[in-house]
Amino acid sequence: VGIFDTAVEAAVAYARAVGEYQPPAPPTVATEAEGLRLHLSSSNSTGYKGVSKSTSNIFEAKRAASGRQVSLGQFGTAVEAAVAYAQAVGEYQPPASPTLSSRLPEAAPQADPV
Repeated sequence: VGIFDTAVEAAVAYARAVGEYQPPAPPTVATEAEGLRLHLSSSNSTGYKGVSKSTSNIFEAKRAASGRQVSLGQFGTAVEAAVAYAQAVGEYQPPASPTLSSRLPEAAPQADPV
């Protein structure tokens, strides 16, 4: 199969040659955080719309306003930046609260008078 610098490279090459190589799964992204529906993007390397990653591993959230890009801030993680983007575009999804009728006890069935 060839000569390789490391055992891992050799193992991967062998697995590819015999058809057993499974590339690692893509990283998963959160779809919701802090009560917000996050905007996913399959065309963005961070996985989120409006979020970019700098070479120094800082994530920046930006949104379009009046035809230009406006920075929403810099964050330590892509999820934090995605939350800032979701807050800025108004996609708040409050948690469902129980209704009054669901908090009341059910009435016991009444017997028919004889």
